[in-house]
Amino acid sequence: MRRFVVWILRALVVLLLIAAFGAGGGYFWLRGSLPQVEGERVITGLSAPVEVLRDGDGIVTIRAEDELDASRALGFVHAQDRLWQMDFMRRIGAGRLSEVIGPATLGTDRFMRTLGLYRVAEANLTQLSAPVRALLDAYAEGVNAFIGSPGKPWPPEFYILRYEPEPWRAADSLIWGRLMALRLSGNWSEELLRARLARRLNPEEVNFLWPPYPADAPVTLGDLGALYRGLPLKQLGEILPRELKPKDASNFWVLAGSQTRSGRPILANDPHLSLRAPGTWYLARIETPTLTLAGVTVPGMPFHILGHNGSIAWGFTTTHSDTQDLFVERLAEGDPGAYLTPDGPRPFDMREEVIEVRGQEAERLTVRVTRHGPVISDAIPRARESAEPGTVLALAWPALRSDDRSGEALYRLNRARDWRGFVDALRNWHSPQQNIAYADKSGTIGFMAPARVPIRRRGDGTLPLPGWTGENDWTGFIPFEDLPVARDPTGGRIVNANNKIVPDGYPYLIAAHWPEPYRAQRIHQMLDAGGPATPPSIQAMQQDTASLAARELLPLLLEARPETDRGQVALSLLSAWDGRMERDQAAPLIFYAWLRELTRVIFADELGDDFEAFQRPRPALVAKVLREERAWCDDRTTEETEGCPAQLVTALEDALNLLALRFRQPLDRLRWGEAHLARFGHPVLSRLPLFDAIFGFAVETSGGGFTVNRASASFTGPSDSLFDDIHGPGYRAVYDLGDLDDSRFIIATGQSGNPLSPHYGSLAESWRDGIYVKLDGGGQAPHTRLRLMPK
Repeated sequence: MRRFVVWILRALVVLLLIAAFGAGGGYFWLRGSLPQVEGERVITGLSAPVEVLRDGDGIVTIRAEDELDASRALGFVHAQDRLWQMDFMRRIGAGRLSEVIGPATLGTDRFMRTLGLYRVAEANLTQLSAPVRALLDAYAEGVNAFIGSPGKPWPPEFYILRYEPEPWRAADSLIWGRLMALRLSGNWSEELLRARLARRLNPEEVNFLWPPYPADAPVTLGDLGALYRGLPLKQLGEILPRELKPKDASNFWVLAGSQTRSGRPILANDPHLSLRAPGTWYLARIETPTLTLAGVTVPGMPFHILGHNGSIAWGFTTTHSDTQDLFVERLAEGDPGAYLTPDGPRPFDMREEVIEVRGQEAERLTVRVTRHGPVISDAIPRARESAEPGTVLALAWPALRSDDRSGEALYRLNRARDWRGFVDALRNWHSPQQNIAYADKSGTIGFMAPARVPIRRRGDGTLPLPGWTGENDWTGFIPFEDLPVARDPTGGRIVNANNKIVPDGYPYLIAAHWPEPYRAQRIHQMLDAGGPATPPSIQAMQQDTASLAARELLPLLLEARPETDRGQVALSLLSAWDGRMERDQAAPLIFYAWLRELTRVIFADELGDDFEAFQRPRPALVAKVLREERAWCDDRTTEETEGCPAQLVTALEDALNLLALRFRQPLDRLRWGEAHLARFGHPVLSRLPLFDAIFGFAVETSGGGFTVNRASASFTGPSDSLFDDIHGPGYRAVYDLGDLDDSRFIIATGQSGNPLSPHYGSLAESWRDGIYVKLDGGGQAPHTRLRLMPK
């Protein structure tokens, strides 16, 4: 019956495609957009034949006679599997979405044009060495060999949006790094939120919401509320789509041979990003006579972002450093084309941007740039007229510098053979700041956090500050030799899960605030309790669902004294719970719903319209209120004084109402997985109900926002998507330096970005269940073999 229903739905899709595209053959014709995976194909630019092997999961191994041919082949297979994703990525970075989508994406385009990310990518290209330029050019040749293929239909998204891909350029590859810097650098958005709250709360209350870390770190607040009057803080905070909004998570741990059964290091890494389809990552192995690489690439880039090269392995987590500052600039009186500086008025650097918009006239945008950076408030229409008294908001950020050489760093990292080569490669890593773990076959383990991290004349970067005085300017960057680094530490392990990376005595400010340390604490717990590590034992750790946040908060929640029967049942279920966020249990869902409602009853009255932007799981902050600062429990909007005991019960009943309305079943029959779905939505097809029903997919997941198996739950939005798994490890890897071909890998979706492909979401359940694959280059017989031949 299910097959019959799917057949009927697919038949309907065929009819829709025929009507929409005016093309006979519909579905079967569009299947011609799937890649050629067998036989031979002539590719312009190749110097010798290249083999492209694909296994049963569509995972590629490329065998070439030199690195440039390997790059051409990688560009070709990326385009075969992910061309529309690649094109969509470069359109986002260039601020050109509205050309094909229409006015709905104008806000994103205005912001991207204001930042000038594509201009930055073009400038960065000129800073790279000749070998890196040659590799980027070769990759573009491979992409364009596919784009220029005669007779094959494009992936279906091009027909839905009615446009064709343009030729690929080397600068297109570098735009991904600038977009990733935007996604992994979140201080500007937190500055916006704190500035909004500074207009309604006193400095002590804002301090409480972001407790200084370390405790005695300077926090420059003061009475700045008036400074922000009229600036479009809320609109700027909402300008980016969810996929591009900053997130702050990932895990790695690297163990010396003294801690492993093999006597050689093991490195585990799982970077966390928004969950979507197509996914960010593309698994690949490349073999040439001089280089072997295995791990994940990104469609659009010729480098391995994470992986091993036969000699070393490396992994990333986000440092959560503060490398961005917002400056309030004051306009020169009587001269709207100038702004104030310590040396007097200075004219803005200005440029005109033309944004083509499907279905309406093009929009002209004047971008103004100050000595600190672009005026991002100009990305909001009418912001120039509303700012009082004549102020604008500019963004200072090293990722916007024309001399960024992070692409050079990736190229050299792919080819480093030892610790010295690793460190030398990272001298070129300028943005975004990342914690980079290292292990090599000789037994060395290490860590470094490279980037251009600003040194401030004063302040801690937590709020937008006046830019006209010069008192808050940057004086330079932390010298490379002084950046956090470790090699072969005592104890034989290095762990990072976005927790603080430097001791209190570190002489520079990396960040005023750090994420909660729960995941790092749990990793150390498991390593302390386990014996010598093996790749399977590390895989099990990556699947761990124990929430130390829940275990810390539960005793405080269980002090509640509900009067209803269902409240008593909820407490009984939570009392018997061990804090593991398993998808087949009711307690995790009750806990998250209670935490959500408790966060609301504690903070919503103080934060008013700004509460939604603040709302996310904050268990440490809630615990601090319940233990020490109980005045926050009082609802300021009522005459009576509510205490925390009463608010605990109120929040519990509100949570149970929410669950009853949505699931309509007894509490003990609830399941976390029923609410905690990882929905892999397509940027376009998910907005078309019939297409989404057929090509969209979702899996129930375990874990939560504070478990090693990180699966952040949505706290806002429609009730039917509350607690969705929206952010987590789209890639997991375990590198065994004793036998690198025994390393294990998995991505969240599938290799293909074409929704008609059997590999579009084929790895989702394996990813959820902790089933990994190997990239051993021949341990399993290839499923298909394609020979790319020189013209």
